[in-house]
Amino acid sequence: MALDINEHYDKIYRYCYLRVSNRETAEDLTQETFLRYLEHPQYHNIDKTLQLLYTIAGNLCKDEYRRQKTEEISEETASDENIEESVITDYALSEALQKLSPEDREIILLRYINDVPIGVIANIYSMSRFALNRRIKKILAELHNELGKEEL
Repeated sequence: MALDINEHYDKIYRYCYLRVSNRETAEDLTQETFLRYLEHPQYHNIDKTLQLLYTIAGNLCKDEYRRQKTEEISEETASDENIEESVITDYALSEALQKLSPEDREIILLRYINDVPIGVIANIYSMSRFALNRRIKKILAELHNELGKEEL
């Protein structure tokens, strides 16, 4: 078995956390993802490990969302001097991301938060790498336009 849990754990945790917005739930879902992966050695394939982990985690997050429709987002306090500016920027970005479709948000999360390679994301969504690159550029343009409106 060629799975390095330490290598993938943080990525899967961030993915789950951004989907469920609760630290404890994300930890549980991440652990459940790896348990399910390890319970089925017949699905282990060196080339598809990351893709399979994201698929399992995504399905677990969807199940969790169905179980609990509303989840309280925990707020962490920051000791930054520019906290007001930081909150405004975070809020503007959050609002812009919410205007995207769930699939577009997930693509941005995978690519820029979890640093998942384009090839893996393309396999997850059954599209070519070139089509995914065009879609990412379109999503980023939408975000840029939306954030530009906030500054006016």
